[in-house]
Amino acid sequence: MTHPAGALQNWNIHALVNRYSMLTSSRPQVDHWRAFRDRVRDAGRDERANLLATASAQVRRDVLTMIERAGLGHVGGDFSVTDILVTLYAAVLSVEPAEPDWPDRDRLILSKGHSAAALYATLASCGYFPATELATFMAPLSALNGHPDRTKVPGVETNTGPLGHGLPVGVGTALAARLRGSSARTVVILGDGELQEGSNWEAAMYAAHQQLGSLTAVIDRNGLQQGARTEDTNALEPLADKWRSFGWTVAEVDGHDHAALADVFSASTPDRPTAVIAHTQKGHGVSFMTDRVEWHHRVPTGEELALARAELSR
Repeated sequence: MTHPAGALQNWNIHALVNRYSMLTSSRPQVDHWRAFRDRVRDAGRDERANLLATASAQVRRDVLTMIERAGLGHVGGDFSVTDILVTLYAAVLSVEPAEPDWPDRDRLILSKGHSAAALYATLASCGYFPATELATFMAPLSALNGHPDRTKVPGVETNTGPLGHGLPVGVGTALAARLRGSSARTVVILGDGELQEGSNWEAAMYAAHQQLGSLTAVIDRNGLQQGARTEDTNALEPLADKWRSFGWTVAEVDGHDHAALADVFSASTPDRPTAVIAHTQKGHGVSFMTDRVEWHHRVPTGEELALARAELSR
């Protein structure tokens, strides 16, 4: 494993405090993101899609660099969820990176926490913290762990990693917003393999019972999990019917079509939670990674990195 210069520090409390105190918003990047967000939201459908596609390609390039330096990561799942993350932050969510604890902000919970690199790269592009911090991904004493930690990274709403926890937390978050009289939305991104965890379905049942119209679950439906296809492990289909039977509004969308994603995420049902089944591809954006199970946790070689960067720069 290799790390950027300066990432390795003595293991002591002073180093920890100094490292974590660095993660504050980057004002120039916040201003840049605000201008980009406004341009995206004011644009026509085709221009919006082009702007979001360009931003997604940059996030994927950043993820490649992070994983190259760290020597580990989950590039396949990072790439399947990138377009979803970029569309939400640029075109949909009401957030303020310069004030990450703003009480009335929308909340995004990445339940598939192993795709932390894609979340970090997206948050950095918004200005939650300096993009230079991405170079410390997975390094000792870095705040950017392999799974998100809300006590260390601005913009992270809850710690995730153990699968099946994000949606229950999201239900509680949406219910708390209602009790406060807030109109804030809660969006939870789940992996499809994660839906084999029973806690998701308990949460889904309760969310429908509570008529949590401010809650959206986005399923990153790439069809693959660690080591196998979901349908060969514990079949999920008919997935849309399952969510409907629990009382949710269901929308299905191409998870790499930015314009379609923006349309779906902008809609909601006041008295029902919404499940968005985003049909994606593991490793999307790089031909030799696309829909390949081995890229769940594999690190590209030097030659593969060069090929991947070339494809993402076209």
